[in-house]
Amino acid sequence: MTNPAPTTLVAAVQAAPVFLDREATIEKVGTLTKEAAAAGARLVAFPEGFVPTYPDWVWRTTPWADGEWYARWIDQCVDVPGAACDALGEVARENGVHLAVPVNERAGGTVYNTILYFAPDGALLGKHRKLVATGGERLAWGMGDGSTLPVFDTPFGRLGGLICWENYMPLARVAMYEQGVDILLAPTWDNSDVWVASMRHIAKEGRCYVLGITSCLRGSDVPADFPGRDDIYGGDDDWMSRGNTVIVDPYGEILAGPISETEGILYAEVDVAKVRQSRRQFDVVGHYARPDVFTLSVRRG
Repeated sequence: MTNPAPTTLVAAVQAAPVFLDREATIEKVGTLTKEAAAAGARLVAFPEGFVPTYPDWVWRTTPWADGEWYARWIDQCVDVPGAACDALGEVARENGVHLAVPVNERAGGTVYNTILYFAPDGALLGKHRKLVATGGERLAWGMGDGSTLPVFDTPFGRLGGLICWENYMPLARVAMYEQGVDILLAPTWDNSDVWVASMRHIAKEGRCYVLGITSCLRGSDVPADFPGRDDIYGGDDDWMSRGNTVIVDPYGEILAGPISETEGILYAEVDVAKVRQSRRQFDVVGHYARPDVFTLSVRRG
């Protein structure tokens, strides 16, 4: 990529989905994207599993005892291609932005934890499926493979992403670095203080901007008619995810956030010239690499 835009405003959206309601959640994506675009953002990114929601109950219920919850969830998941995917593309087109929306992607009898990337004309650029589901998540999601580890050229730099604890997989990070990622999205469910420190480390390691994007969701966001809701979620203030959204620059400095226990949109200016400047000091896959000693092989098929 040559002659990228000098600076570009990006937006990290911390919000609650409309619990297990695909169409209403996509409508909310549209409302929040419109707000971010009106503020000048050219990239808008959302939290992990946003459409129709992250399946938090797998951490709180007995394995295989969540049949009705799972049935409602998979019914509201997203087909790619499909009508919901097209609707998200239309959100990108209407607002003229690059849009990154993590969804629960339904493919046959399996659901994948997926980021969908859309261009400003509404076209689906591609997707990334989470490589490894963590703990209880394995009761909900299948595993992705090397065929969906893309980065995309944009007017403001090379864009890619890893989902939640994939960012703790060193080789997954290197796979992104080797593709020259300038802006790394990290949609997550992790609320810990350590997560913010990790975002700072990864930004400084990869010499890239990092957007850590977290949902903000609690018991009151679950409709009262869900079976066993009050047993699974102890009350309206029972937080599933308090939020932890943050934006970090290529030197590891926090540009915006973190924010917690509230919905909100974080904004920051990104500048590819700053990425290149920082890599003069440390380029993890360039002059600070030792390909004569270390190599990474990625199976993409």
